Amino acid sequence: MISWLGAQMRRIGWTCVWSWRGWIAAWATEPALRQWSLANLLSAAAAFWLPLTPAERGLILALGILLLAAELMNTAIESVVNLVSPEAHPLAAKAKDCGSACVALAALAAGIAWAVVLWGLWTG
Repeated sequence: MISWLGAQMRRIGWTCVWSWRGWIAAWATEPALRQWSLANLLSAAAAFWLPLTPAERGLILALGILLLAAELMNTAIESVVNLVSPEAHPLAAKAKDCGSACVALAALAAGIAWAVVLWGLWTG
């Protein structure tokens, strides 16, 4: 049992290292990640400044994180497509466009959540 627990802790540690390495690599090369991060920081600040319920605040914060996750996934897709198919190809374009649509949908979800929360504050 102790051996198994130690192995799991090492696995979690390495997962954190690899995740951090991925974040740093994307941060260094992806202006969109930096822009969404700034938007997310402003959104989080507003969520804590406004008189929101814990559920509303949690929704706003979670959707902001999911938006960043979508941007990282889009970056991963684009990187793999560029590695595998450097020349223009309809399937490469489709993969990249779908990754971009993922980010757009996550941003739309966050925007809708903000609209509903702000509407509630305004009409409440």
